[in-house]
Amino acid sequence: MRLGVDWGGTKLEIIALDEAGRELYRERVATPRGDYHGCIEAVAGLVARAEAATGQTGTVGFGIPGSISPGTGLVKNANSTWLNGKPLDKDLEARLARPVRVENDANCLAVSEATDGAGAGAHVVHAVIIGTGSGSGIAIDGKAHRGANGIGGEWGNIPVPWMTAEEFPGPDCWTGHRGTLDRWISGKGLEWDFARASGRDLDGRGIIAAMRAGDTEAEAAYRRYVARLARAMAMVANILDPDVFVLGGGMSNVDELYRDLPDAMRPFIFSDTYSVPIAKAAHGDSSGVRGAAWLWNGM
Repeated sequence: MRLGVDWGGTKLEIIALDEAGRELYRERVATPRGDYHGCIEAVAGLVARAEAATGQTGTVGFGIPGSISPGTGLVKNANSTWLNGKPLDKDLEARLARPVRVENDANCLAVSEATDGAGAGAHVVHAVIIGTGSGSGIAIDGKAHRGANGIGGEWGNIPVPWMTAEEFPGPDCWTGHRGTLDRWISGKGLEWDFARASGRDLDGRGIIAAMRAGDTEAEAAYRRYVARLARAMAMVANILDPDVFVLGGGMSNVDELYRDLPDAMRPFIFSDTYSVPIAKAAHGDSSGVRGAAWLWNGM
């Protein structure tokens, strides 16, 4: 049995999978925000209940909104900032009395979709989270590509490429930079941009619904969003040239993106021809937690 834990800023979720990827158990609890030791205890409770319910013990993988620094062994770059600077993998191993594997949550999305999702069988999968924030991850032959410094695929801190004069310098970001992908192409970024341009406050679903109903301000905000996301994906295409892009997070449910992104990307790609699938995560909101479990695949 493989256990996966998706360590989010608002919820902790566990899943238990058998060797064929069938779900045996699932549970969600609220994240004890700001309480590092409370989070570890909450995770320990999830693992204990999953193993009691299934009558099995399992390997445990974790997807976190950051990464473990190879240099220090401590969490870095987590937007759940109370994790930063902590030896999370060592503390989890001590509490759970077993080895654990900890990976960036976007890499877990990539692993999940490369294993048995929208990127199954692909050599290189680039997964993009476009939800409350935006991050990305890479799987190569079904394995997470962490990189030499634990930042492989981490695009949230990068400013929007080919930035226009109207976009410069962009909104402040928690990373300490401005105009980043995390701020511009997240769902929150769409909301911020719409409010800035229109003076109206709508959430992401409301903006997309208004766009579909013919609202010109919502349509303009959507077009700006597509242009920024397309430039970000074109940058990745020029560097990594993945076999497939997989989108996850709340904005990935906007079906129009899959129609509009290819044409918006093409002018920025350094190639005479370009054709790569852009797919919605097959496992939806479950992909990250499944990917955490699959960190032990082929162990």
